[in-house]
Amino acid sequence: MSQFRTGDRQVVKGTVVSAGKMEKTVVVEVVTLKAHPVYKKRFRQTRRYYAHDEANQCGAGDVVRIAETRPLSRLKRWRLLEIVEKAR
Repeated sequence: MSQFRTGDRQVVKGTVVSAGKMEKTVVVEVVTLKAHPVYKKRFRQTRRYYAHDEANQCGAGDVVRIAETRPLSRLKRWRLLEIVEKAR
């Protein structure tokens, strides 16, 4: 699974799908595998988060870790912790 909790703050790992179009903001897509409650078949669920990138260091395709934080804007509730892997 690509998420865990530190205290009350959730930390997730995902891929940057949009960077550079907004100042200090990246869009991170997090994919989780869930099992159907009745049929037990596993399926992918994707969710997009707006994350704060203070140094504008992320690019599209980077694998990053983001953490929950206080509301930073209308849509941003996550901040960048680290870049796990840079895109090629």
